[in-house]
Amino acid sequence: DSVCGDRNFSGDRGGRHVLNFFRRRRSMSLGGPIIRIQGLKNQFGDQVIHEDLDLEVRAGEILGIVGGSGTGKSVLLRTITGLNKPRAGRIEVFDHDLAQVTPDERIALEQRWGVLFQDGALFSSLTVAQNIEVPMKEHLDMPAHLRDEIAALKIAMVGLPPEAGSKYPSELSGGMRKRAGLARSLALDPDLIFLDEPTAGLDPVGAANFDQLIKQLQKNLGLTVFMVTHDLDSLHAICDRIAVLAEKRVLVVGPMADMLRHGHPWLREYFHGPRARAAQPKLEEVGE
Repeated sequence: DSVCGDRNFSGDRGGRHVLNFFRRRRSMSLGGPIIRIQGLKNQFGDQVIHEDLDLEVRAGEILGIVGGSGTGKSVLLRTITGLNKPRAGRIEVFDHDLAQVTPDERIALEQRWGVLFQDGALFSSLTVAQNIEVPMKEHLDMPAHLRDEIAALKIAMVGLPPEAGSKYPSELSGGMRKRAGLARSLALDPDLIFLDEPTAGLDPVGAANFDQLIKQLQKNLGLTVFMVTHDLDSLHAICDRIAVLAEKRVLVVGPMADMLRHGHPWLREYFHGPRARAAQPKLEEVGE
């Protein structure tokens, strides 16, 4: 109501988008696959990154993507979002085969997801508010005053103070840049968000706060979250399921308890090795 008020959006594409957001939410089937990947192959030159990779992401879940260095976690995210073209395989998002959609259908699908890249990836010459308004200018026929209102709302949603809207990325801390990038990913009221290492570079308190922000937004907005991360605390605190990339494919998908019981050497090292000791008491509780 603070955004739309009593304004009549009849004939206003931007307004219809804001209102259709709520209608679309109600029509989504919770728990069903929102992303389906079958037989995916990614290759750069002679280097095969993924081979026969299969994965399903359920609507309404937070899925954590983990794997060793070079397993193609970010490549997988970029492939789903269209920034990398796969050599083979099928990717469906919102029941649409991405290789078969028309350009207009592709644009409509991309309006239903948002992406937070590492360190926010904000435009350095634009203020935070202007960064958030970029997707609105690109996709919506919306008056400037309404864009300003929505940008202010998104800034508040991610826990930034109102004055952050007029600041440039260089004037923000690393954590604030990530929150600003998250606000931009939410600009078009997406159903699905992709997060690439959202807590990387944050101190433990900042990382924990960012985890809770993601969980709160996922719960309040009914989001599906595809999160690439290496942070064991994040996996424990907010992920419904975890997908492990190894041997050029998704080796296993399941809750934390399944990860702790799995016998694969990489999983044993990752979830029980030296770097897991700080999180071990919490992880042992899950595995009991």
